[in-house]
Amino acid sequence: MAIFRQYIAPFIVVLIFLTALVAVSARIFLPSDMAAPAPIEENRQISRWENGGLGFPVELGTVGKINSSLSSLSSLSHSLSV
Repeated sequence: MAIFRQYIAPFIVVLIFLTALVAVSARIFLPSDMAAPAPIEENRQISRWENGGLGFPVELGTVGKINSSLSSLSSLSHSLSV
């Protein structure tokens, strides 16, 4: 166990560090337009979390469809409980 702590574990840590260093340094050799961060596009989705749901994304314009399906489910549950 002492061999693992003294030789193998530090070697694995150094190997991971060097791999990360090479991956980050590789950006120097990329063309300038590829080395920049990726552009952020505005996503046209709203979260149902804001509307009291579970946080699943919903396309804009479909909220009415969801509300109508929820009302039909609530009416179904009332008819089943009778």
